[in-house]
Amino acid sequence: MPAKQSHKWTFRSRFKRDAFGWRSQPAITRIREAVSEIKKAGRKDKVLAAEGAVLFLERVSPAIQHVDSSSGAIGNAVNAAIDILVPIIAEAPAEDKLRSDWLERLWDAVEADNIPYLESLADHWGTLCATAVHAAHWADRFLPVLRMAWGPDRNLHGYFKGTTACLSALHKCARHEEILELLETAPYKFWPYRCWGVKALVALSRKAEAIKYAEERRELNDSPISIALVH
Repeated sequence: MPAKQSHKWTFRSRFKRDAFGWRSQPAITRIREAVSEIKKAGRKDKVLAAEGAVLFLERVSPAIQHVDSSSGAIGNAVNAAIDILVPIIAEAPAEDKLRSDWLERLWDAVEADNIPYLESLADHWGTLCATAVHAAHWADRFLPVLRMAWGPDRNLHGYFKGTTACLSALHKCARHEEILELLETAPYKFWPYRCWGVKALVALSRKAEAIKYAEERRELNDSPISIALVH
């Protein structure tokens, strides 16, 4: 690992806390440059690229926290970067200890992200885990808090950043029935959560039920396109 840690990433010095003012375009340009730098590194060393991706995701939110986000452009740029970087991290041939370290660092970044720019990273948690063993570990770590947040005591209800991460990890380790049981306890309908029920039913080869499940739990503002794309 020393060679990976000593690699000089150009983006590192550019993504310091409060590195950008209020204008979004300079930050968006730097985000795209960082992603390009990481992708280029991945052509020769996939583990190095994954390390760079983790480092970038740790640094991006603190660096852009004062950028004007009213147009949604900066958020879209971060989400686009996440969509590119998640497979780089997931597909890197990393040893278990290294992947565990990456996951801890990424979750620390999600928890520290108050804007939040890294919210969509939780949706990819099962993919980031890469193996069922890692996914099971994280699912079990998230479950007690999620069960409390969705439990019978309304005083304990509240937003939990690990909700979709938990559902994603459960899906990765094929605990599909557990997903369905858990979603039945959710205190409200919310498609980003319910879509995991559809995915679970599809994984269980219950496609007709999956379609019915999606339509029965559809709300007025839920996108029919998003629902149709879930599989």
